[in-house]
Amino acid sequence: MFSKTCEYAIRATIFIASESYQNKRVGLKDIAKRIDSPEAFTAKILQILSKNNIIKSIKGVGGGFDIPKESMNQITLTHIVTAIDGDSVFTGCGLGLSHCSEIHPCPVHDKFKAIRNELASMLDNTNLEELALGIKSGDTFLRY
Repeated sequence: MFSKTCEYAIRATIFIASESYQNKRVGLKDIAKRIDSPEAFTAKILQILSKNNIIKSIKGVGGGFDIPKESMNQITLTHIVTAIDGDSVFTGCGLGLSHCSEIHPCPVHDKFKAIRNELASMLDNTNLEELALGIKSGDTFLRY
């Protein structure tokens, strides 16, 4: 449902949030290793997330990436998905057709619309704070 880039972006953001929750900044190498992603690819993803004000980038000694604790409960998965993949997951056709609508629906339009609406609701109602706390407590994991 999400692009590989978006999957890595979500993982990276959750990892950064979990470290930020403990007042730590993390560097590119640590993020790439922790989410099992190539460094160059991770760097491009982090650049997009930073430009969209989802994460903060601090250069120089003691720098790295973090997310202010006070904004973690305001950043939802919708913000990350939209920054990386745009709104296609919320508006696109389930079969990938370019012209699918209420007036001219594809064979799975109505069924996919319900799934898409549920997904949009879940993404809108899931924030970084709850995901970071799951990692911190050990209830959830980013790697096997």
